[in-house]
Amino acid sequence: MGISFEQLKLNRQLLNAIEEAGYATPTPIQQKAIPLILNGHDVLGIAQTGTGKTAAFGLPLLMKVKYAQGQHIRALVLAPTKELVLQISQVLQQLATYTDVRLLAIYGGVGPKTQLEHIEKGLDILVATPGRFLDLYNRGAIVTKQVKTLVLDEADKMMDMGFMPQIQKILEVIPVKRQNLLFSATFPPRVVELSHEFLEYPEHIEIAPQATTIDTIAQVFYRVPNIKTKINFVANRLENNAYQRVLIFTKTKQTADNLYKYIDRKALGPVRVLHANKGQNTRINTMQLFKEGELRVLVATDVVSRGIDVTEVSHVINFDVPTHYEDYVHRIGRTGRAEKKGKAITLANEAELYHIEKIEQLIRKKIPEKKLPKEVEIAPTPPEEKQEIARAIDYQKRKTDPAYKGAFHAKKRKPANKPFKNKNIKKRKRRK
Repeated sequence: MGISFEQLKLNRQLLNAIEEAGYATPTPIQQKAIPLILNGHDVLGIAQTGTGKTAAFGLPLLMKVKYAQGQHIRALVLAPTKELVLQISQVLQQLATYTDVRLLAIYGGVGPKTQLEHIEKGLDILVATPGRFLDLYNRGAIVTKQVKTLVLDEADKMMDMGFMPQIQKILEVIPVKRQNLLFSATFPPRVVELSHEFLEYPEHIEIAPQATTIDTIAQVFYRVPNIKTKINFVANRLENNAYQRVLIFTKTKQTADNLYKYIDRKALGPVRVLHANKGQNTRINTMQLFKEGELRVLVATDVVSRGIDVTEVSHVINFDVPTHYEDYVHRIGRTGRAEKKGKAITLANEAELYHIEKIEQLIRKKIPEKKLPKEVEIAPTPPEEKQEIARAIDYQKRKTDPAYKGAFHAKKRKPANKPFKNKNIKKRKRRK
């Protein structure tokens, strides 16, 4: 039987904010993590996205910090992307409504001037990307001697994005005596290595087996021969009113832009696109519009797969199958949040079926296959795309079976060129 937030021994200010935010009862990760963190343990938490991880470390963090005090930060939260930093900051701000705790989110992509001004006024909790933290620390703007708690969120993504050297530098400049909290959706070897380096006798919390997907998400996939047919599928689905707030993930920025233009041209939106080339203000504004329901469709690359906390996403469509398999978990975790039901649809060509199998191994679950609806027009596959798919399948077979010779043989080398002869030049007669 579940317990209440009151039983977790949180103070009245936090309980009022929790009630106002509409949280009914603590999620499993919150029930297990909050008492351990309040008791001062280092914690290693493995839990899927959408399970309430931010409040699981945020509530005890606010209990420990309690009120504004001094000039320098006492708690540091590190996250891999700007979007995730903003999301964590927003949750903490909401939970801190009835306290005077001073919070700030810092990230790259914008000038540091405003961030520096806020730091100078005094802070209690800092949420940051590793790069921007080190940048401002090296300028002498951040003083770390008062840090008592360090949180690493989405540690697996940190490793994927190559943040390990920066994290090691940060560990060198904050007090050794501190509480450490590490949260991750998956637990690959690099995160295991980090946990050994970062945590001291941690309490291990695993709410669900690693890289599983939550039960509120219905998953399906369709075999789709080519990109044009994928576009036809998306257009067909968006003609259905059940697709109220749709998040579509693509592998590349170019595909995202092209799909966005098509949806916009067909008036199936309102629609916006998000990827790494978009400026910070555009990204923040777009996310706000999507959260408020002003956008029906958001097309995005994996840059935002972990930075979107919108409880009303009805459908996630994987236009391309992710080749980094943990990203599948994070992509589809954008729907079915806060115990609401959601649907995740993946479109796979013949080459991408290989990745579907690998994802099923990771999540330990079969993704049901459905036949393409009759009303979706199946377009012919252009020769270039046919060749690209064939090469990808060939590569997969080589990878799986080292003895496989391959359909694409290396061209035979031409014999070495003979010395050049110009027939027009007559041989000189040898003089006697």
